[in-house]
Amino acid sequence: MSWAMQCQSCLAWGRWTQLHRSTPGSMGTRSVYLCAASVPGTASSYFPRKILHASGISLPRGCFRYQGQSQEHSAQPRSSRHGLSQLRNVASSDAIKKHQKSLSAWFSHQPNEERQFGPSFSLDAVHVDPVIRESSLEEILKPSPDLTIQNQLQQTWNQVISLQNLFDVDACGRQVKNVVLYGTVGTGKSTLIKKMVVDWCHGRLPRFELVIPFSCEDLSHSHAPISLRRLITKKYQHLRDVVPMLDASNLKVLFILNGLERLNLDFRLAGTELCCDPNEPVHPSAIVVNLLRKYLLPEASIIVTTRPSAVRRIPGKYVGRYAEICGFSDTNLQKLYFQMHLSQPGCSGENNPGTSSGEQENLVEMLSRNLERHNQIAAACFLPSYCWLVCTTLHFLCFTRTVPPSQTLSGIYTSFLRLNFSGEVLDSTDPTNISMMKYVAKTVGKLAYEGVMSRKTCFSEEDLQQCFEVKMKTESELNLLEVFRSDVFRFFLTPCVQPGKEHTFVFTIPAMQEYLAALYVVLGEKKTLAQRVGKELSEVIGKVSEDVAVVLSIISKVLPLRFLPVLFNLLKIFPRYFSRLSGKDRDTIAHTMAEELFKEEDYYNDDVLDQINSSILGVEGPMRHPDDTPDDEVFELFPIFMGGILSRRNRAILEQLGCSIKNLAAFEIAKAMKKTVIRNSRKGLPPSELMDYLFFLHEFQNERFTAEAIRSLRTVNLSSVKMTPLKCSVLASVMGTTCHEVEELNLTSCNLDTSSLRILFPVLLRCRALHLQLNSLGSDACKEIRDLLLHEKCVVRNLRLTNNPVGEQGAQYLAEALAGNRSLTHLSLLHTALGDQGAEIIAQHLTKNQHLQELNLGYNSLTDTAALHVVEVAKKHATLDKVHLYFNDISEDGKRALHSLRIDRDGVRALVFLTAGTDVSDYWSHILNVVQGNLPFWDRERVHQHLVLILQDLESSRRQTANPWRKAKFLRVESEVKKMLGKLQHGTL
Repeated sequence: MSWAMQCQSCLAWGRWTQLHRSTPGSMGTRSVYLCAASVPGTASSYFPRKILHASGISLPRGCFRYQGQSQEHSAQPRSSRHGLSQLRNVASSDAIKKHQKSLSAWFSHQPNEERQFGPSFSLDAVHVDPVIRESSLEEILKPSPDLTIQNQLQQTWNQVISLQNLFDVDACGRQVKNVVLYGTVGTGKSTLIKKMVVDWCHGRLPRFELVIPFSCEDLSHSHAPISLRRLITKKYQHLRDVVPMLDASNLKVLFILNGLERLNLDFRLAGTELCCDPNEPVHPSAIVVNLLRKYLLPEASIIVTTRPSAVRRIPGKYVGRYAEICGFSDTNLQKLYFQMHLSQPGCSGENNPGTSSGEQENLVEMLSRNLERHNQIAAACFLPSYCWLVCTTLHFLCFTRTVPPSQTLSGIYTSFLRLNFSGEVLDSTDPTNISMMKYVAKTVGKLAYEGVMSRKTCFSEEDLQQCFEVKMKTESELNLLEVFRSDVFRFFLTPCVQPGKEHTFVFTIPAMQEYLAALYVVLGEKKTLAQRVGKELSEVIGKVSEDVAVVLSIISKVLPLRFLPVLFNLLKIFPRYFSRLSGKDRDTIAHTMAEELFKEEDYYNDDVLDQINSSILGVEGPMRHPDDTPDDEVFELFPIFMGGILSRRNRAILEQLGCSIKNLAAFEIAKAMKKTVIRNSRKGLPPSELMDYLFFLHEFQNERFTAEAIRSLRTVNLSSVKMTPLKCSVLASVMGTTCHEVEELNLTSCNLDTSSLRILFPVLLRCRALHLQLNSLGSDACKEIRDLLLHEKCVVRNLRLTNNPVGEQGAQYLAEALAGNRSLTHLSLLHTALGDQGAEIIAQHLTKNQHLQELNLGYNSLTDTAALHVVEVAKKHATLDKVHLYFNDISEDGKRALHSLRIDRDGVRALVFLTAGTDVSDYWSHILNVVQGNLPFWDRERVHQHLVLILQDLESSRRQTANPWRKAKFLRVESEVKKMLGKLQHGTL
C-alpha cells in the first residue's frame, strides 16, 4: 500500500506533488489603485502579526481605479433609504463616521518591518489585487490533481471573482450572506481584508453601511461570557449609539471574522445552543456560530477568512460562497507589484536621497527580465508574501547607505516569518498546541539541513516522505501533518521549474533553505536517537528525584538507614552527566558553523551578498543550455544565518514564534566559537571569503565577540570585491567595534566612489597602508581623501591611487593634503591623468611637507619642465629620496639631466628608465613589474611605444660599456623587454 493511501482522512490525501493545484493561470481580474494624494499612517496594524500588504497597497481618497479583464461587472445595490433615514434622525450617522475614521487610522498603520523601508511599503501607495476564484466545498474535499508549475501557468480559471462581487447572488439566484475566503499561508488574506475595510472607510464599498471587523485570535483569548452588543462596544466605543439598531433596522451590516482557524467552533446543538438575543451573554465562539447559523442577526452579511484546513469547521449549509485567494498567478501582477514598490519616488528611504531614479528603473528592468525567463523566482512570487520579501531584500541590498545596528539579512527573514506566522499554533484543536514555526523548524528544517549537507536543492517525493517520517507517526501527529500539508507546505516548497525536474520540489526562495537549516541546527534539533532519549530520560529522572528527595529525607529521620543518601545521590548522577553531554552540543554547533564558514571549495565564489543579488535579479548574458553541466550548489549563507539567528533581537522574535533559544545556550555557543571561528579566520582568506566573514560578524550582532575577532585582523584584503554602499556600511560597522590600527586595507578595484569613502572614513583613518587603485576616483573623491589626510587622527603612511582619474583638480586637493599631513610617507599617483599642471601643483605644495619619502608620478604625460621642477623640489625636501617618473614624455636631454642625479650628492633618485648611465638600474625589475601589472588598464599602443624606447635605450647603453658583467645584465633585461613586447603584439599579455 502506498504512503498516500495510508494517510486518508477528511481532506483528500495524495502525493506531495498533488498539493500544487491552487495557483491559477494568467486569466482573471486584476485591479490596480493609483494614488493622487496619500494619507499619513502610523505604527502598527489591525492584524499586526500578518503581512498586511503582502499582495499590495490600497489607496485613500483622491484615487482612481483601473480594472481590466474582469469577467463580471460590479453590481452595487442601492443603499436602504429606510436605514439611512433612521441614521439621520439619531446620532448614529456621526458615530459611524467616527468609526470609519478610527478604522482607517488603525488599518493604515505599518509594522516596524515595513516602516523602516520608507513610503514604498505604505498602505497609501498602491494596491495590486491578487486573483480570487470562486470555489466549492466539493472541490475543496476532492483529491488534488497532479500539477506542476508549467501546468498551472497554462491553466485558465473560469470562475474568477472580484472582491466587490463576493456578495452577489449565486448561480441559483439566492442572495449570498456568508462568504468563506480561504487561502494558504502567504496568499494575502489579511491584506485583502485590510484593503476591504479601508475601501469601506473611504466610501469605495457602498454596499454596506456598517463594517465591524473582528480578529478570531483576539476572540479565542476571551473565555468569559459576553453579549454581542457588549462585544461590539468593547472593541468599538464609537458604535454605542448604533448597536441598539442592529436588529431593529434595515442597516446593511458586514461582520468580518479574520483567522477563523484560531477558534474551535461546534455547530452541534448539543455543543452550542441557539441564541438570537444580542444582549444575552454567551461564549464568543457561540456568538460566531449563531451569526453563521443566521439565528443571530439573520440580515447581517459575514465574511470569514481562514486557512484551507479549517474550511470544514463550518457546515456547508451555512456558507453561501467559497472563494480561494490564489495570489499573483500572473507574472504581470508580480511585475506591477515590483514596479509600484521599487520605482516610485522615495522608495529608497528618507535617508537615501542619493539614489537616482535611473538606478531604480534599472533594478525593476532587471527583475522584470528575470521574471520573464520563467525563473524559479516567478514561481516563488505566486505568493504575495514572497513579493514583499524580494522587495525588502532588494531595499536592503541596493538602497542601504547606512546600516542600522538592528538591520540584518537574518533579521529580515526572521521578521518575514513573524509577519506570516506570528505565534500561531499549527492546529488549535490539537492538545499539544505546537506552534506552526516550531513544527516547520523540526520538519522542514530537517529537510533543509540534509539538503545543505548533501549540497542538494531539489527534493523528490521520497525525500519528503523520509524527512517527515510519515510511517512512524501517531494519529495526532498524522493530523498535524495533514494540516501542515494543506496550509503551510506550499509556503516553503514549490515544484521545480527546470526542465526534467518538474516533479521535484525546491524551496520557494533558495536562501530560505539555508535559513531553516540554520534554525534547525541552532535550536538543537540535530540530535541522534540516543541524545533525544537521554534528554527525555534526564528530564523525567530530574523531576522524579525532587519528589524522591522529599520522601527520603522524611524516611531517614524515622529509619536511619545509611543507603538512603547513596540512593539519592545516584538518582542525581544521570541528569548531571547528561547536562555535561549537552554542553558538547554547543561545541558541535560552533564547529559546524566554523566548518561551513571556511570551506575551501567555496573560497573563490562571489560573496554572499552578490549571490543573493544574482538570485533575485538574475545573471545577465546567454541562458545556460539544459544539457550543460550545472554548477555545484553553494550554501555560504547557512553559517551566516546560524550566527544571525543567535543575535539577541532575532532570538526575541523567534521566542514569539515558539522557537526558544536560551541566553545561556547563545552564550555557550559564542564561547565555543572563539576556539573555532576566530582561529580559522587568522588564516589568509581570499577577498570574497573575507567579506563573507565580515558579514557574518555583522549578522552575529555580538559586539564583544566581533571586537575580539577584528583585533586579530591586521591586514584586510578586499580587492576586486564590488563594495556596494551596504558592504561599505558593514565593513565600517564591524571595524568600528575596535580602535586598533590596521596594517593594510586593500580596496583595489572595488567600485568605490565618493559616498563609499564617506561611509568608510572612520576605518580609513586607522589604516597605515591604503590601496585605492582602479576605483574611478575623481576630483570629488580626492576632496574626501584630502579631508582624510588632514584629520588629526589619520595614521595613513602609504597611499596608492594608481589608475584613478584624479586630474588637475584632484591634484589640487591632494597637494593641499600633502602640505598639512604628518603621517604620509609613500604616495603613488601612477597613471592618474595629472599632466604638467597637476605635477606643478604637487611640486608647489611639497615644500610644506616634511614627511614624504617616495612619490610616484609615472605615466602622467609629464614633459621635461614639470619633471625637472618636481626633482628640483625633491632635492630640497628633508625626507623625499625617490621619485618615479617612468613612462612620461621626457626627452633625451631631460633623461640625461635626470640620470646625473646621485642620491649621495643630490639626496634624491629619479626612476625614469631601466638604465643608470652605463649600468642597469637597480629598479629595472620593479618598473617592468609595474608595467606588467597595470597593462590591462593602460593604453597598449602607448605602452608599446615606451617599451620600444626602453629597448633602444638598453641597447645604446650596452654598446657604451666594456664591462662584460654589465653587458650580461643588459642582455638579460633586454630579453625581458623583448618577451613583453612579443606578448603584447600577440595579445597574450
